[in-house]
Amino acid sequence: MEHFDFDTAISCIIFDCEGTLVDSETLSQQALVNTFACYGVTLTLDECLDHFQGGRQTDILLKTCERHQITLPLHELEPLYRKECDALFGEKLSPIEGVPELLDHLYQIGLDICVASNGPIAKLYSSLESTDLLPYFEGRLFSAYDTNNWKPAPDVLRYAAMNMATPKEQCLFVDDTVQGVQAGINAGMRTIHFNSRGKDTLEHPLVKTVAGMKEVGEMVNRLPVASNWT
Repeated sequence: MEHFDFDTAISCIIFDCEGTLVDSETLSQQALVNTFACYGVTLTLDECLDHFQGGRQTDILLKTCERHQITLPLHELEPLYRKECDALFGEKLSPIEGVPELLDHLYQIGLDICVASNGPIAKLYSSLESTDLLPYFEGRLFSAYDTNNWKPAPDVLRYAAMNMATPKEQCLFVDDTVQGVQAGINAGMRTIHFNSRGKDTLEHPLVKTVAGMKEVGEMVNRLPVASNWT
């Protein structure tokens, strides 16, 4: 598939998790601010949000160090960052506005849904459980740690499609980051960039950009459904 075709049916929607299903972007970046403050490094939340593009936690930490031209022990940074994320997520994590309504709608029209994320399965499970979204995705969580290759590589998307028994042409991928959108392009899937903050996006024939989950639903309604249900 070379463009976002509104004539080809879909049977499965693949979602990223953090920043797409759960409102974690600000919390993740606040955790970054808190983590580096432990080493006397001052970051601002706006700065972290401006530079956030998704990816592995280790890559986010390393890029932050590079940006500030500092060297800090990654074996200490990563567990501290995870601890800060866990604390903030446990206290404040919530679904992205419109997500529960969208998932209910997708269920009603007979579309399969799953998650494909750069995060580890345990983190996906915890985030979705704490926001009451886990029942929608139980048993259908796929992590780049399973493929040992992270977005923007397409592996986790292909892995998810394979496990959902869905050809890539019948998949629709939704992600909030440029890295994730590039993974969708690399996988040859129609991709929606959920860009609620108006960040830079990728101009590509396979990509449509929306600002809210209501628009995702409206776009899905324009596509024919090839249900996998029997």
